[in-house]
Amino acid sequence: MANSFATRLAAALLVACLATAARAEDEAPQPSPSPSMQAQGSPQGSPQGAQQGAQQAGQKGRAGRGEAAPGASATPSAAEQHRLPPDQTTKQTVALPGRTLAFTATAGSIRVFDEKGEPLADIAYTSYALDGAEKANRPVTFLFNGGPGSSSAWLQFGNVGPWRLPFEGAVSSASPDLTPNTDTWLDFTDLVFIDPVGTGYSRFVTTAEDARKRFFTVDGDANSIALVIRRWLEKYDRLPSPKYVVGESYGGIRGPKVVRDLQMQQGVGPRGLVLISPVLDFRDYAGSSILQYVASLPTMTAVARQARGPVTREDLADVEHYARTDFLLDLIRGQADAEATARLADKVASLTGIDPAVSRRLAGRFDIGEFRREFDRKNGKVTGRYDASVEGFDPYPDSSYFHFNDPSGDSLMAPLTSAAVDLTTRKLNWRPDGSYQLLSESVNKAWDFGHGINPAESVTQLRQALALDPKLKLLIGHGLFDLATPYLATRIALDQLPAFAGSDRTRLVVYPGGHMFYSRDGSRQAFRKEVEALMK
Repeated sequence: MANSFATRLAAALLVACLATAARAEDEAPQPSPSPSMQAQGSPQGSPQGAQQGAQQAGQKGRAGRGEAAPGASATPSAAEQHRLPPDQTTKQTVALPGRTLAFTATAGSIRVFDEKGEPLADIAYTSYALDGAEKANRPVTFLFNGGPGSSSAWLQFGNVGPWRLPFEGAVSSASPDLTPNTDTWLDFTDLVFIDPVGTGYSRFVTTAEDARKRFFTVDGDANSIALVIRRWLEKYDRLPSPKYVVGESYGGIRGPKVVRDLQMQQGVGPRGLVLISPVLDFRDYAGSSILQYVASLPTMTAVARQARGPVTREDLADVEHYARTDFLLDLIRGQADAEATARLADKVASLTGIDPAVSRRLAGRFDIGEFRREFDRKNGKVTGRYDASVEGFDPYPDSSYFHFNDPSGDSLMAPLTSAAVDLTTRKLNWRPDGSYQLLSESVNKAWDFGHGINPAESVTQLRQALALDPKLKLLIGHGLFDLATPYLATRIALDQLPAFAGSDRTRLVVYPGGHMFYSRDGSRQAFRKEVEALMK
């Protein structure tokens, strides 16, 4: 109990510190009376990329431009040495079937301070705003990926932004050329892509180790992103606009917490939350939880069936029913019940195509890595984790240990990184120093998910946010072949919500594809229609 109390107290103090940081900015002197200027943040174009405010080229204000805050030493600080360049705004157009979109693109950053007014980090963003639209009624959507440690490039260039990089069938040596995205969401909402600290060009501007303890935590991360959203809205006079939040993967933990923080700490009320391939509760994915086997069985079956032809979720109704009834009951009976264990092992083998002898040896309980290796082991291949319908060669097929990565995701690292850097530096004319981090392993390894008996989850914040605002809506999209975050885990979590969060407010859609199901044209287009309907 003492450890649990200490953990909760530490988390509370962390959130309080970040909230105090926000208040410290609010209380700092304004560099200009302009209503779009941020107190100690960067009103229109301050040069930073990790957590709070930057400004646009041509804007004035010392603190807003990443210069020393009032009372700070004139000696160049770590913040000055690591500052990002001033925000850069350009006019762009994309010619698409049936229309041409003219829009304003801004690449820049927002700076975050601690409770003493000392700069901590700069969070980079890329925004696209349709020209000629009336701001007050024009929706604005804030998007981030997950990881932890991922930049927002996956959503920007694979799904939502005005330019797109083909994901399906990509190889590491593929050309990083971007093409106009026919399925961009810019038709019906302005877009702001956020790179959390340590990803993209976002960075710490302090050498203090405490900064990492602030940001590389579940609650500290969500608080920082919510703060950046509020600062961006103030900076561009968009507080009256309808506001939406989109998160992918670990964004399923981050997204609901960001919405709740916006509601309760930042004075901002989002109208909708969109989650793509989310994880909502880490308890369901590992350890001794038998729900991990329930959640993944329909996905494993979908992988086996798609090898024989196209598969939809409707084709898996029998497996979902079995997973939530007889399969679950036999799992509960445990391996001490030899008859139940043999029964479920044989059924799992028949559904997934795994060798029955292997299934019996594993008692029908396949973790994700075991399934990926055993599914086509006879041919020396492994399936993807992000998209298990994609196969690649096992570099060590005879090894007793797992020595393979992800054929459905690793091939995108090089072209997606190159595309993001080329667009930012050449087309958007924003040229930070340092390397662009598409997917930071160091951030992921440093992440503090919390300790004790309460693994990271966001269902609590979902309940609270939906209960607080009866008009708030939730849309979740999943891919059938996603073994990283199987769709049935989300369905089970949503089924536990009270009646006030019924089907008129919460919607789950499942498409052919993997974690990035939007890599498939049909799935991307169908999901876009769902999002557009949500925002109307």
